[in-house]
Amino acid sequence: MAHDIAFLHTSPVHVPTFSQLMQELAPALRVAHSVREDLLADAQQEGVDSPGLIGRVHAALAEVAATGAALVVCTCSTLGGIAESSDGDTPYRVTRIDRAMADLAARSGPHVLLVATVHSTLAPTAALLQSSARRLGVSLDIQSLVVADAWAHFQAGDHARYIDTVVAAVTKAAPTGIVVLAQASLAPAAERLIARGISALTSPRLGTEHAVALHQQINKV
Repeated sequence: MAHDIAFLHTSPVHVPTFSQLMQELAPALRVAHSVREDLLADAQQEGVDSPGLIGRVHAALAEVAATGAALVVCTCSTLGGIAESSDGDTPYRVTRIDRAMADLAARSGPHVLLVATVHSTLAPTAALLQSSARRLGVSLDIQSLVVADAWAHFQAGDHARYIDTVVAAVTKAAPTGIVVLAQASLAPAAERLIARGISALTSPRLGTEHAVALHQQINKV
């Protein structure tokens, strides 16, 4: 069966999240999912500039697009820049899940606290934020917070403790501007931070809305 939109994930926990969002936002579209945990592990070991990693990510995009999808969405913030770099060179379109979030953060700045639980996410997401700022003609002051001790909870499958740890760390940091939760896995922290009076952005819904709109544009061409 041919698909309309395909998602490339680096954790299986994202499959139900994005399946539910697609069912809510565009139930008529056919969706495929591919999970490649190895790609994130490679990025953490080799760095996102590794030619070998770049080739493997592009190959993974092509593989999931082979289901017939006109659009492939990369939901990994670490790999987003690599994925997006192939857009325009393939018969299918590619977008990253955090592009829409970055655009909104740039419009909501200038002060941004970029929050991640793995170091490999920081540079790609900071570069994304700055690219959005340049395109919109604004300046951003980006500060970073890595909650490294939370990642072990995610890997162990203790997602409640994972989010608790991040919420506590961000609250302690007392940000004065917008908080950007770099990874899709951090989405549940957004509502809890907002309830504490902290402005927070997360990528899954914003990115899925952008993907659906982009798919509609593709079909009009």
